[in-house]
Amino acid sequence: MRFRADRDTLLEAVVTASRATTTRAGLAGGIAGLQLSLRGEQLDIVGSDPDLVIEARCQVAGEVDGNVLVPSRLVSDIIRSFDAGAVDVSAGDEEVRFASGQAEFTVRVALGADITRLGSLESEGIKLPAVEFADGLRQVVRAALADDSRAPQLTGVLMEATESGLRLTATDSYRLAFRDFDGLSVLDPGAQVLVPAKALAEVQRLVAGMKDNGAADLLFRHSDLDAVFDLGTVRITSRLLRGAFPDVQRLVPLSYEYELSVGREDFAAALRRVRLLVRDSKDVTTPVRVSLHDGGVELAVLTPESGRAVESVKGEFSGTDVMVAFNPTYLLDGVEAVRSDVLQLRVTDPGKPALVSGEGAGEFRYLLMPVKVS
Repeated sequence: MRFRADRDTLLEAVVTASRATTTRAGLAGGIAGLQLSLRGEQLDIVGSDPDLVIEARCQVAGEVDGNVLVPSRLVSDIIRSFDAGAVDVSAGDEEVRFASGQAEFTVRVALGADITRLGSLESEGIKLPAVEFADGLRQVVRAALADDSRAPQLTGVLMEATESGLRLTATDSYRLAFRDFDGLSVLDPGAQVLVPAKALAEVQRLVAGMKDNGAADLLFRHSDLDAVFDLGTVRITSRLLRGAFPDVQRLVPLSYEYELSVGREDFAAALRRVRLLVRDSKDVTTPVRVSLHDGGVELAVLTPESGRAVESVKGEFSGTDVMVAFNPTYLLDGVEAVRSDVLQLRVTDPGKPALVSGEGAGEFRYLLMPVKVS
């Protein structure tokens, strides 16, 4: 295999594909690998772990077709170290040469190694508005469980057809996020698929990083086993999660006793400041005490080790004075996910889930369990 490529174009494709690589799969010895495949003027770069595959394509000046498997991180670092300009790549049976300017690297090939391949879905696919869908992922993915050792199905985002369109749902059992897309018909009526949040985070990142993507469409297709997202020169394929997603809709309170409307940025800034005193460890996270009262809200963090932080934010409140405590990071995640300039916090009882949303923005809802404080 031999080709010449623009350094920036090649680096973007390599870094994109590398995001799927892990030490669980790839080259011998636990080194994550990338597969480079050249056909004519098109270079395909594939990175994977057992459940996720990212394929990035770029145009190069191809000379000799071929395939080679290289160490992901090392090759990314090598290409990044080059100055802007052309990069020459040539591969033999045992090593790959990368050269640019006066710099030259020779990297050994892993003989007999291979890369994960998931099912190939060649159906036409359904168009999703890329920017809007990615914004929904930004709001919802943060609520999914990060560690799959407790409940693997909670590490996913449920995509389900509703009467009005599409709904995304994620929960880690402490918080719950919904995002509705009215009029977006992606799945058959009543159908649902459970997509790993890790894959959807990469879709969101990909869209956010695309230049001039305002009118871009994202192509989505799925089978019983896999889901595929195509955007331009990148394809993300993910194995679907198995197992039943919990019936979370029943957790949403039907009414609320206490309602606060406050400037989202003012509330978020105050929360970030008082959070400076938070002691966060594996077993203990200092809560933030949110006191709702006539005229607004007071945020307070109390720690024996560091001291006390208190800040008030003006707002409109209905109900009697009440205090409820939350994990400050989880609360800030919900606040930052709201797009409206006005944040609404609704509480039905200090021991029951509170609702974070935007004023008049019913498409996104974020429920958060309170924590007990003495």
